[in-house]
Formats: sequence, structure tokens, C-alpha cells
Amino acid sequence: MRKNPPAALTEVNAVDRHFVTSLQKGLDVLTCFGRQHSRLTLSEVARLTGMSPASARRSLLTLEQLGYLNSDGKRFWMQPRALLVANAYLSSRPMPSLAQPLLDALSERTRESASLGQLLDNDAIIVGRSTARRSLSAGLGIGSRLPAYCSALGRVLLAGLPPQEAQARLRAMPRVALTRQTIFSVPRVVELVQRCREEGYATNDGELEVGVRSMAVPVRDRQGQVVAAMSIAVGVERMGMHEFRDAFLPMLKRARDTLVARLFPG
Repeated sequence: MRKNPPAALTEVNAVDRHFVTSLQKGLDVLTCFGRQHSRLTLSEVARLTGMSPASARRSLLTLEQLGYLNSDGKRFWMQPRALLVANAYLSSRPMPSLAQPLLDALSERTRESASLGQLLDNDAIIVGRSTARRSLSAGLGIGSRLPAYCSALGRVLLAGLPPQEAQARLRAMPRVALTRQTIFSVPRVVELVQRCREEGYATNDGELEVGVRSMAVPVRDRQGQVVAAMSIAVGVERMGMHEFRDAFLPMLKRARDTLVARLFPG
């Protein structure tokens, strides 16, 4: 008598049957472009995506024909049509639109940059940002990714995971020293993530960018699950870490609390 397959295996097979590999490859190609990879050759795209040159070529030419990319015959670059994908997310999800005026107000009051991030693979991806006149990290914007292990946003988001899952992620992700101050060893980062769980916020002192301090707090849903993190950054020349925490942590928490109340009313 033939036994029924386990439910989990059935679900995996169902997903496999409906998985469109060519769509995955096209999206991988689109997302391999960035500030440091603004114009890419076929071989560079293949290397960045892990695809064969033939697959990369088909995806590139299809995206070019659809108007998402342009090319001079050797290099490819993004076209404005690609913004339609980002706009679809930003306009259809409540969190970015509700957070933006709060980030703007926080940035205006502090004259510093404020961001909202969510966990994506090994990174915190910025889904909302307001930059003050005293601009820091000029390359950061909506869609920018920060390594979870050494950013204040990322450590808050890791702290929202079960401890074993957070530690497993840390061990699996690439970790390098981006500056002389970067803390990247698993035991040290685990210690900082645990401290964040206990204290309710995380900090970063020149670990991502020399001369820049940042601080982040979790955004939780009604069930207490961390769904995002809100942060603020300051130049080291403006204030020390203790002064930074004392002056800006209360304002950061108030902005976070307002966002939570608007996201999850009642």
C-alpha cells in the first residue's frame, strides 16, 4: 500500500512546480545593479548573480527590450522604468508612507538623518529615510542595504529573532571589518544583540563609516514581533555617544511609538 508523502514534502513539491526560474534570474539581474555597480558588462552580471553567461545574456536582453535596462552594446545600466517596481512597494504598503512624515519630523528636530529598515537576508534594507542638511552617509537612500551584523538597524532586527536563529544567521553571513572599529566576531555581535534585547535599542560607533554614530530601536506589531527598526545617525564631532543617547533616544522612541500607534491602531 502506497503511503501519502509528508505534508512538508508536498508543499515543497507544489512550490517547485510553480517556481519560475527565469523570473528569479531576471530579478537577480535587476538587483545586482547599485551605486558601486552602475554600469555592468555581461561577464560582471554573470559573476555577481552566479548565473551562466548564457542565462545572464538572455535576462539582460529581455530586460533591455522591456525598457528596464539600456545598453551601449558592451555595458548595461538601469532605466527609470525600474522605479515602477520600487514604487509599487512604497505606494502599496502602509509602513513606508506612515513612517515618512515621522522620519521627516525627527530629522528636522535633530538636524540629523533618520531611517526605517527591515531585515532582508543578511542585511537591513532601508524602506524609509529622511536626510537633514547636515548630511551623513551620502550614498544611503531607500533601497540601500546595511550589513546586519555591524549596523544599529541590523542588530535591532537580529534581536527580534529567536536567539538561536539570530546566532545561526550570524555564523552563516559574511562578516568583515569595514572600519577599524567594526565588531564582527560572532561572540561579540551575539553579546551586542542580546544587550539590545535587554535594553531595547542598539548602537553603532564608527563601525560602518568612520566618524558616524547611529542608534536604532525596534518597531513591534500587536503580537510583540519586530517588524522593522527606526534609527538616527550623528557625526562624532557633534556629540559623544552618551550625549547622543541621552539627547536623541527619547525622541527616537517617541517617533517609533507614534508609528506603531498608526500602524496598529487600537
